[in-house]
Amino acid sequence: MKFVFTSRHFKAHDTLKEFAEKESEKLNKFFDGIMKCEVILSFEKPTNSIKIAEVIIDTSTHNIITAKADSDDFKISIERSFEKAEKQIKKLKSKIKTNHNQSHRYDEPVTE
Repeated sequence: MKFVFTSRHFKAHDTLKEFAEKESEKLNKFFDGIMKCEVILSFEKPTNSIKIAEVIIDTSTHNIITAKADSDDFKISIERSFEKAEKQIKKLKSKIKTNHNQSHRYDEPVTE
């Protein structure tokens, strides 16, 4: 899986990048078709100190999953956005599994 880390309008500390990378690696246990994971960190307003984390995931099934979360701390924002992405990945995986099983039914006779 390719990992891309972007911090908008500020220089992120290396510990934030490592934390985000560890969180992205956790997603592989739910779905092994993740090709690319991109994490974007930004400030909404420097005075209010609202920190936003956005996660964009490209899968091998040509689906794009996006999740965005904000809080007072970057680590909390990253965790929340990955939790949202995890839910979406689980839903996508179950959707793929049910569609795959339904398209290969051989017990129904073919009518012409």
